[in-house]
Amino acid sequence: MALRPVERLLLAYVLFTSAVGAARLSMQPAIGWVLLANLLTAILILLAARPDLGRAGAFIRELYPIVLLAALYPAIDILNNFGGVMAHDLTVRHWEIAIFGNEPSQTWWQTSPSVFWSTVLHAAYFAYYPVIVIPVLLFLTTGRSEAARRSVLWLLTTYLFCYAVFVLFPVAGPYYEFPRPAPWFLDNLPARLVYGTLAGGSAYGAAFPSSHVAATVVATAAAFRGSRPLGWVLVPAAALLTVGVVYCQMHYAVDAIVGVALGAGSALLWIWGENRTGARPGEARRA
Repeated sequence: MALRPVERLLLAYVLFTSAVGAARLSMQPAIGWVLLANLLTAILILLAARPDLGRAGAFIRELYPIVLLAALYPAIDILNNFGGVMAHDLTVRHWEIAIFGNEPSQTWWQTSPSVFWSTVLHAAYFAYYPVIVIPVLLFLTTGRSEAARRSVLWLLTTYLFCYAVFVLFPVAGPYYEFPRPAPWFLDNLPARLVYGTLAGGSAYGAAFPSSHVAATVVATAAAFRGSRPLGWVLVPAAALLTVGVVYCQMHYAVDAIVGVALGAGSALLWIWGENRTGARPGEARRA
């Protein structure tokens, strides 16, 4: 059975959240469903490592780790007892005040009000989804499976680290802590799309570090590694999103700063590892 690094990471994360879930089961009985889902996820990972998948199965194997994130992310809400665990927002807000002298996530849009920037930066925030997915699909459909595998591996490393922090150090973030911005600020299509998406799929405690920023940074770095023109296309979206999560009152500024550091650090570590060992990204090893 040849497990790829991304599959080993997924198994490790499933084991970690199962241990946390078992410890918190008495607090929230719904965690039992997370434990069942983790078992099924582990079985799926092991089945996907079979060598006789065929062309369609091999294609799905490249993509399913990204798809699994759609299940792993909402599980954070259950593990955090739907907001019943202690959040550490006061700690992060104290860091923010110590660094900036105020709280930019609460004051920036008020001191620099702009319908134009609200529209642009909410659009950049929503662009996060295609920035994550499109490079992987583009690499796969153009026969660059090595670049696609690299993107998936780097993304999963970053996401799963963030998710682990969300479970151990929950921070609700401005989306939960502060009143919504003024109606005029949100009266544009991108803002309505963002808030509609968050209303249907936001996990409590998932603010620090900003996985949106971290994943966008690492996705851009992985795109550069596979295609410099594609990487340059993603740079403006990544820069605008990093600013937008604070201006649009979605994350504390500290969340965004740590997200940039995490995304850049993850990419640099993987680049160092590839250059040092000469291994192909995502190469499978026998289990």
